[in-house]
This record gives sequence, structure tokens and C-alpha cells, in this order.
Amino acid sequence: MPKQGKKYRAALEKVEPGRKYTLEEGLAKVREIAFAKFDETVELTMWLGVDPRKADQLVRGTVVLPHGVGRKVRVLVIAQGEKVKEAEEAGADFVGGEDMVNQIKGGWLDFDAVIATPDMMRLVGQLGKILGPRGLMPNPKTGTVTFDVATAVRETKAGKVEYRVDKTGVIHVGIGKVSFEPDKLRENAQTLLDAVVKAKPSTAKGKYVKKVNLAATMSPGVLLDETAYVK
Repeated sequence: MPKQGKKYRAALEKVEPGRKYTLEEGLAKVREIAFAKFDETVELTMWLGVDPRKADQLVRGTVVLPHGVGRKVRVLVIAQGEKVKEAEEAGADFVGGEDMVNQIKGGWLDFDAVIATPDMMRLVGQLGKILGPRGLMPNPKTGTVTFDVATAVRETKAGKVEYRVDKTGVIHVGIGKVSFEPDKLRENAQTLLDAVVKAKPSTAKGKYVKKVNLAATMSPGVLLDETAYVK
């Protein structure tokens, strides 16, 4: 395990051991102890009482954060016909059909999100091994396989994020930057928390939200009081 740096240890000393903060307190503490020279991302992590190996307990969805994530999202739309113009007018950064699929096969990955129309999935499906591991594969469940490309592009640009439990039942999602105003970070965090709580599977037994943590990219984590999100 790498040795913790002096700045990290100094930040850790400002976090009260064992304390579970309210959302407002936790965000204030994260902003206080952030020490990197760049604008760190604030990430919210939730440990859920689900078994991701069971299909009916796979917590997954999307939510539009009201204040975005603090970075420009480059959107690729794979479509044809009139949907190409619709995507361009909505603000997509890259639009195309089979030509885009071939570029990706050739190693091009200069985009952050992919939206595809259902009729193009026969081609997009060939990219599963490339896009899948990077979390970029279009999926109807996340609204990225749709004929309504204009809405999908606008929502993605506005701050739409995906949340999904990993194989250990944990969700990690960036909710903004340390430089965000406190109220904007709080509203983004609350929007995500509400969405995950609402997505509780009916088959989940016992305590659903087991632990909640906030942390900036380089800084120690701050525990939140998870009982506030058990509904």
C-alpha cells in the first residue's frame, strides 16, 4: 500500500473519526479538506444491501443532476436519416452512422457518451467489447438507445449520469466539482440519493442503504449518516 502523503494526512486529521455527518456538513468538510492543485471531482459512494448477482436486485438507472457535473460532455450519436440532423441541432459533438462505428473499431474514443437509435444497434452491437468495459455501450435502460435523440443529447449535456451497483453492491458517482457552490453540490447529491433510494428493489431484504461516503478525488472520505436515506 502506498504511503500517504503529508497533505493527505493533514486532511485526514480534520475528519472526526467515527463521526457520521449530515449531507451539508459532509460537503462542507470535503470542500475544506480538498488540497489538490486542480479542481477535484466530488464523488458520492453508496454501499447497498443488495445482491448484484441476482437480476432482480441490480440497482441501475440514470438521473439528471440539476447543476451538471462540472465538465463538458462530448456526445456521440450513431444514427441515420433525419435523426442525424436532429442530433446535430440538439448539440451532439459527433454524429454519424457506419462511419463512426468503423472509426471506433480503429481505436477512436474521443467522446464521453454514446447515444444510438434502435435501428443502428445491429452495427453498434459489434462494439460491445470496446464500449462495454468503458461504460459507454448504449442501453435502452439508460435512455441511450432511443429514437428521441434530441432529448437524450440535451439531457446528457445537461448533466445526466448513470448509477449502477458494481459486483460488490457499491455505487460510485461524481456529483460535481469542489469549486461548485455548496447549494449546487447539495442539490446534485440529494438528487442522486433520492434516485437510488427510489430504485430500491422490492426483493432487497434488510437494510438497503448501509453506508454513504463523500470524497474529493485526492482527499480522504467523509461518512454521512445513512439513516437519513432509509425510506
